[in-house]
Amino acid sequence: MALDINLPDLLGDVFAKHGPAAAAVAKTYAPSDFSVHFFLQLAIILLACRVVGWAGRKFLGQPQVVGEMIAGVILGPSLLGLFFPEAQATIFPKEMKNVLYTGAQLGVGLYMFLVGTTLHLDHFATKARSAIGVSMAGIAAPFFIAFLITPLLLTVPGLFAEGISTTNATLFMGACIALTAFPMLARIINERGLAHTSLGTLALTAGAFDDACSWCVLALVLAAFGAGPGVAVLAIGGGVVYAAFIMLFGRRLLAPLGRIVEREGEMGTTVLGITIALFCLSAFIMDAVGIHAIFGGFILGAVMPRGLFAAELKKKVEPLAVILLLPMFFTYSGLNTRLDMINSAPLLLIALGVLTASVLAKLGACYLAARMAGEDNRTALGIGALMNSRGLMELIIINIGLQKGIIGPALFSMLVLMAVVTTMMATPLFELFYGRKARASGELGALPGAAVGDPA
Repeated sequence: MALDINLPDLLGDVFAKHGPAAAAVAKTYAPSDFSVHFFLQLAIILLACRVVGWAGRKFLGQPQVVGEMIAGVILGPSLLGLFFPEAQATIFPKEMKNVLYTGAQLGVGLYMFLVGTTLHLDHFATKARSAIGVSMAGIAAPFFIAFLITPLLLTVPGLFAEGISTTNATLFMGACIALTAFPMLARIINERGLAHTSLGTLALTAGAFDDACSWCVLALVLAAFGAGPGVAVLAIGGGVVYAAFIMLFGRRLLAPLGRIVEREGEMGTTVLGITIALFCLSAFIMDAVGIHAIFGGFILGAVMPRGLFAAELKKKVEPLAVILLLPMFFTYSGLNTRLDMINSAPLLLIALGVLTASVLAKLGACYLAARMAGEDNRTALGIGALMNSRGLMELIIINIGLQKGIIGPALFSMLVLMAVVTTMMATPLFELFYGRKARASGELGALPGAAVGDPA
């Protein structure tokens, strides 16, 4: 018996039932309503990320991850919502953001867990001086720049919350400028073939420390905004205690999992289930103390068994995390981005000033620190280019600032612009300063033609 289905009529009925008008009141959403929107959203997200990622690689020389970040902004109110507001609101109703957020956190957390399994601590040991110097410079210089520019920003109405102290505003701006796009940096390092190099390990370690410090500073600002000092104490103290425990005892406690995989010649479902459960627990702990789930995943990954265990884990988990889940993270952040808020010449000049100051503070300071630590000029420039990328970690922290009333929509949009531009700068500058010559000399292999999650 043939099926008589009119697809346009079917979609029209779905949108009529689940569209913005019906979604005006959250309580009208049944579980089936969330399911309908979720699968449609996921299909559109995956197609957009594939298409924009391909275009970015082919025409702009950007890695897949940057294309996915841009795709997230395209699907949000800045572009799709600007030209087709009803369609955008229908596909991405506000009531669905929490569902998308959950998938986004799972995706980025799993990815950083896998990145942690590729971290070579022996490389860090040989580059400890450089890593510490780069990290300290990547924190100190941005906060100094923030100290200089924040009083000027406070004179512009609407950029910061009314009545905010200069100290709190400076701390927040310093945290924003000091951020390195840890998940973005990790994926760029993987896609550029740097995962097993000392430069990649150095940049990842310094970026992780910079981001952790920025989150701790944010905790202090939130405490000053009424959350109480316990927020800052729990974030800093809890994060340090957990990280120290994992680094001191993690390898010994997790070693039996590696021996089981080596003995059986593969990772069975029981070991995989235990491993994923441990990841979820680690992500929960770091999220609960107020840092972020991705740091829990990364720290645990760094002490996971290597060898066959790490290879099997990557083979079984990476395609799901990279192709299916991680694009949800970029789209969720894009839904909170409003680039149309920079709508006057003075605000545009301020935005360009913030961008310039941020690049000088991060790229310049990290380059100088790497040179002072003994790195050659080419390596130091490559490190500076990578550390200057801010990406979606920036969007996360400024969304918190907007939601908590620390900053206004205009400054939020300026910081979004800074995040997008510095992220797009990272790969071209790295290739210009380091990548091309390193590949020509054989220090790095050729760029992979078909990395996981990328079309061949």
